[in-house]
Formats: sequence, C-alpha cells, structure tokens
Amino acid sequence: MNNPVRLLLATAAAAMIAGCSLTPQLARPDAPVAPEFPPHAEPAPGLTPARPAVDIGWREFFPDARLQALIASALENNRDLRTAALRIEEARAQYNVQSADLLPNVNAGVSGGRSRTPGGLSATGRPLIANVYQVGLSLASFELDFFGRVRSLNEAALAAYLATEEAQRAAQISLVAETAKAYLSELGAGEQLVLAQRTLEGREQGYKLAKQRFDVGASSALDLRLNETLVQSARVSVLQLQRQRAQARNALTLLVGTPLGDLPVGADLSSQNVVTAIPAGLPSDLLTNRPDIRAAESRLVAANANIGAARAAFFPRISLTAALGTASTALSGLFDAGSMSWSFTPQLALPIFDAGRNRGNLDLAVVRRDLAVTDYERTIQTAFREAADALVARGTLDEQAEAQRLVREAQADRLNLADQRFRAGVASTLDVLDAQRELFTAEQSLVQTRLLRLTNSVDLYRTLGGGLHEN
Repeated sequence: MNNPVRLLLATAAAAMIAGCSLTPQLARPDAPVAPEFPPHAEPAPGLTPARPAVDIGWREFFPDARLQALIASALENNRDLRTAALRIEEARAQYNVQSADLLPNVNAGVSGGRSRTPGGLSATGRPLIANVYQVGLSLASFELDFFGRVRSLNEAALAAYLATEEAQRAAQISLVAETAKAYLSELGAGEQLVLAQRTLEGREQGYKLAKQRFDVGASSALDLRLNETLVQSARVSVLQLQRQRAQARNALTLLVGTPLGDLPVGADLSSQNVVTAIPAGLPSDLLTNRPDIRAAESRLVAANANIGAARAAFFPRISLTAALGTASTALSGLFDAGSMSWSFTPQLALPIFDAGRNRGNLDLAVVRRDLAVTDYERTIQTAFREAADALVARGTLDEQAEAQRLVREAQADRLNLADQRFRAGVASTLDVLDAQRELFTAEQSLVQTRLLRLTNSVDLYRTLGGGLHEN
C-alpha cells in the first residue's frame, strides 16, 4: 500500500478515535409533580388487585367480544394510526441518511474524454487532439469529525426517530381507549333510547285514556294538557337520543376505519365487565409507562444534541477529498504498468466572519432545548393530572352508581304508590304524572352514571399506560 493511501486511512481513523463532542451533559429534569397521587379510593372490597395497567392486554381488559373485534379493526384500519406508523418510517429513513455521514462515501468511477486544442494554443503550433481515460475510486469531501458536529446531528436524528416511535405507541393507546369509549357511548345512547321509546309508548297510552276521560267530563283540560306535555317531552327525548346514537356510531366507524360489518354479539352496558382493580402505583411510574412522556424526553435529547452541532460550527471543519485509480491516453493502456494515478486534497475551513449566523444558530438551539424541557415537564404534569382525575373519579363512581340505582327503585315504588292512590281517588293526576317524569329522569341518570363509571375505567387504563399490548 503506497503512502497516500496509508495517510488517508490513518487520518480518518485518528479522526474517529480522537473526535470530541460539544453536546452539553443532559440531566433529566425532576418531575414537577407531587410524589404521591391525591387520596383516592382503593378497589372495591372483594376484588383482587390486578396487575399494573401496562401488563394488562386490551383483550383481557375488554372481555366484550364485539368490542374486541372493533379494537382489532381500528388497529388495522385507522388512518391516524397508519399516519403515525408512516412517520416512524420517515424518521427511520432520515436517521439512516444522517448516520451515513459518519462513514466515508467511496465511489467507483469510469470516465473518458476527448478534446482538441487549436494550434494557436498548443506548444507545437499545430492542432492537438488528446484522449484521457480514467478508472478508480474516489472519496468525496469526508468530514473529519474532530468536534463532534456530525455525531451530534446523528444523535439528534436518532432521538427524533425514537420520539416518533413513542408517539406511535401513544397513538395506539389513545386509539384503543377512544374506540372503547365510542362503543360504550353508543351502547349508552341505545339503552337510553329504548327507555325513552318505552316511556313514550306508555305516555301515549296515558294520553289516550286522559283524552277519553276529558271527553266524558271526568277530568279537566289541565290534566289533558299535562299528559300531552309529557308525551311531547318523551318524543323530544327519543329524537335527541336517536341523533346521539347515530352520531356515536359515526364516531365509532371513523375510529374503526372501515364500515361496521358482521361483528360478534356484544354485552349491554350493565354487563360490561371491564377491569377496575388497577393499582395506581406512584407518579414516577408514569415516566416509564407513558409513551407520550418518553417521546417528550427523546425530543429533549434531540434538542440538546443540536446544541453540540451548533457549538461545533464555531470550530474549524476539516474535510478530505481523495482519488485512486489508473489513467491513460488510450483505453487499452488503462491497466499497464505505471498508469496508476492518485490525488489527495485535505481542506480546512475556519469561520472568521459570518455576520452572527453561528451565534444565532447556537442561541436558537439553546432556546429550542429550553422549550423541549418545558414541553417535557408539561407532559408529565398533564399525565399526572389525567391519572389523578381518573383515580379520584374511581373512588366515587361506584358509590354514585349504587346510589342512583336505589333512586331509580325508589322512584319506581313512588310511581306504583301514586298510581294506586289515584285509582283509589286519594291522589290527583298531577301526582301520577310527576312520579312518571321523575322515574324517567332516574332511569336515564342511572344509564349515564353506568356509562360514566365505565369510561372512567377506560381513562384510568389509558392514563396508566395500558392498551399497548394485545395480550
């Protein structure tokens, strides 16, 4: 091996070994939240505490076969999730492009040329025709990364790629939760619609009887108008719930990403047996369980690495250009003895005056790093609040649902007693109508409370990092 090649390889090896980094040391900021979650109720007595949310697959958490099919379809067809997956491919490609700068780019080349020099410019005074043929390898402007500029950019690209991966995981967790909540909302609207339709039918029968009594003079116009008011109120509720159910189904179709075809039979709202006994753990667990927090941390790493690249721009940049091959004036002589050719061109560029561009780039990188710190801390605070809200709600919704069930039973008994008293001539029509109205309200509130309890369980599962794994 001749001297120029040895010099080239030795210089490149020395640069790789001796290169330094100007990226500042990054210490992860302390979590700006309390060390404990606010007081919350533990799982109901008799329930064995489940595993942490991250260890519970969504098929285990949602035993409803219809909901499982919907979630599986959403994970396959949802366009937002597809976009997140393509973002990963984009970031991976960008990282591969950036990491290629760490190694020399060697190209093989073959060239040939033919030129004519007029006699007025040639040494002999006669026109000269020259042929040049070359074959060889070339190294084009390989930067010796003494100050870590290229490695800092590569580190930033890697961190951006990792952040994109975590963002895709966060999108999957949100998709699982939102699909479940849309399904539960459709079930809730459906159950409320059935109650409203049944109530409307009963009130229409009551209105017919009231009309008959009014026609024979057995009741007043006031009683008739009260019955008519209840009928129209029930009709309004039916129309509202029909619209809500259709909109909930549309939202579910959008999340699933495909028309809802043949699906397994699902359970009604009161029979949804989602997992509720999820241990909360500590706020610090969110740092490892929540992909959105890990994504924010990766963005912070990327922003910090860009500071190292901006600092390196203040220092000299050394690049190498070299070529090794054979050259001849005749194609047949390319590989003859003595035809070897080589060139070696090191270049050093030292910034002297750039009108403040490098300083501006450094200031920009520092500000973006500070913004990334703020984004990281706010992401933690948001996660803490979501988990705390879900835990506080879990502590009250079970009791609220039981209390609302007792209210519904009491209103049903009240209506029965009011109807008996009316038939016995002790109570007025107004008492019966008021009891009917209160029973309908209590039934609707019971469905809403059950729906709220279930959606809270879904929110708690999501906020604690569940929903990423199938099993």
